[in-house]
Amino acid sequence: QMQFAESGGGLEQPGGSLRLSCAASGVSGFTMDRYAIGWFHQMPGKEREGVACLSALDGPTSYAESVKGRFKISKDIAKATVDLQMNSLKPEDTAVYYCAADSSGRCLLPIESTKYSFWGQGTQVTVAS
Repeated sequence: QMQFAESGGGLEQPGGSLRLSCAASGVSGFTMDRYAIGWFHQMPGKEREGVACLSALDGPTSYAESVKGRFKISKDIAKATVDLQMNSLKPEDTAVYYCAADSSGRCLLPIESTKYSFWGQGTQVTVAS
């Protein structure tokens, strides 16, 4: 069964950058490529929100308005990873970040967490001076 593991979180100053990685295990990169992959964040006391997603088979990507132009999602099939490049970080980006997969293969707005499965454990991102 496919499982995800997120990494790359940490403490960064406002305006800085971080690159998160979501590594799939239990399947090949080609199998992972049949799913839409989404990145989500969850702030303390709030619900998990979709940040970015990437459709299956090099389909379109979508971004939440709050991160559009600052974050970029990308995929490496050979490594079975989906990365989230986060630039121009803001304190409000502070959250635990998760990745997950949607078997429909479609990346649609809004990015609804209820459509996604195979959640990882998350990685903490803290943006502070």
